[in-house]
Amino acid sequence: MGIILVFVGASMETLLKPAILTLKEAILRFGREKRNGRRIVFTNGCFDLLHPGHIRSLELARQLGDALVVGLNSDASVRQLKGQGRPVIAESERAEILAALESVDAVVIFDGPTPREVITALLPDVLVKGGDWPGDQIVGREEVEAAGGRVVSVPVVPGYSTTAILRRIREGTRASRAES
Repeated sequence: MGIILVFVGASMETLLKPAILTLKEAILRFGREKRNGRRIVFTNGCFDLLHPGHIRSLELARQLGDALVVGLNSDASVRQLKGQGRPVIAESERAEILAALESVDAVVIFDGPTPREVITALLPDVLVKGGDWPGDQIVGREEVEAAGGRVVSVPVVPGYSTTAILRRIREGTRASRAES
């Protein structure tokens, strides 16, 4: 005998929506005056073709505070940064996937090439970026540190790269993680 879930007045889609926020909604939920002592962590990225490297970095980021807000590059932003043919997965679907992760408390989609506007508005307690970003190039660093927060670089998980995965798909090759 199986379990049947019945959603009265709600669908699976609307159950995830509370975690996908506009910037205004994120400020109302996670802004400095709404924190009540909670430490808010922020990270960002394209998260096109989510892989174990993404998952591990998000889990590490979440461990640095009480709530993790993820800034997600919009489709237009990803195209601007990565070129034609990207993203592979639409922003609404990428946001839904991220919002479903246990480590992620909220997702905010942004249109610009950087998340500076989101970071400046939220002023997280901890700003997290991958170790492949030089400290002086981390967008929002000055704003977060000026507000008393800190910036943390998490190690990049070797062997995982969306670009490398896409290259293998295009070439029709199958490579081990260590080869990418």
